[in-house]
Amino acid sequence: MRPGTLRFFLNLWPPFLGAGVHITRFASDYREVVVELRPHWYNRNLFGDHFGGSLYSMTDPFFALMLIYLLGPDYRVTHAGGSIDYRAPARGTVRARFVLDETQISAVRAATESGEKHLPQFSAEIVDATGKMVARVTHTIYVRKKR
Repeated sequence: MRPGTLRFFLNLWPPFLGAGVHITRFASDYREVVVELRPHWYNRNLFGDHFGGSLYSMTDPFFALMLIYLLGPDYRVTHAGGSIDYRAPARGTVRARFVLDETQISAVRAATESGEKHLPQFSAEIVDATGKMVARVTHTIYVRKKR
């Protein structure tokens, strides 16, 4: 699927639509994704900040999706786990940028060449409009070369 088509459908996906998540960029080479979370009455907590679950959900599938397309059909890729470290209240529109470079992709290929599973971890920061980090998310991705 082309990145623009994937972006279009993900922006209509009910979990993202319902949380206020919007993908603003999906690079044509699948190496970068930019996502934002806009404030709405339905994604704020009692204090007027973004709900933590919405912050996490805005980051959930992207490293796995990127690897699926970057590694190709010879690999099994799925999300294995994740964590979020909240640093500051998230107010206003917040953004997360996911990037995978050639070094990271090559390391995954090398680690799975023999058919063993590999559980690389990738991190992204969620920042507010001023560039201040409000949370750091780490995702563990399960990767195995298919037999």
